[in-house]
Amino acid sequence: MYQVIGADGRQYGPATADQVRLWIRQRRVERQTPLLAPGAAAWTTAGLQPEFAGDFPPPGAPPVIHPPPAAPMSLAPSRSMAKAGLLCGILSVTVACCCGGLPFNILGFVFSVVALIQIGENPQRYGGRDLALLGLILSALGFVILTVAALLG
Repeated sequence: MYQVIGADGRQYGPATADQVRLWIRQRRVERQTPLLAPGAAAWTTAGLQPEFAGDFPPPGAPPVIHPPPAAPMSLAPSRSMAKAGLLCGILSVTVACCCGGLPFNILGFVFSVVALIQIGENPQRYGGRDLALLGLILSALGFVILTVAALLG
């Protein structure tokens, strides 16, 4: 088992040869790092040990940086269908007076109903229930305005 003295002056080990090789790859042990080999009476440097001679990176090589473990991603719930339903509902009411707003009424109703179904099936993935409800109400109001306008001539 090997012993090493780190850059902080503390003694580390006992460590296996594989552990010392890992420290070399991590640049925690360099050629001039003091090392006590198994059965040796005196300290020497890691670079003078024949078993580690081929493990040191060439001079000027960048250090091996290990990225931290990835944190679990949390995605914000999708509100795209609810937003589309609300937008079409708003347009159906605003253009109902001039041209009936018929395509926006239908689209707002469809988008809002689909959004409410998605939210009911998977509330962690989909959000915007209030937006979808408002889009549904506005689309229905656009239908009412269109119907009243058609009845009144």
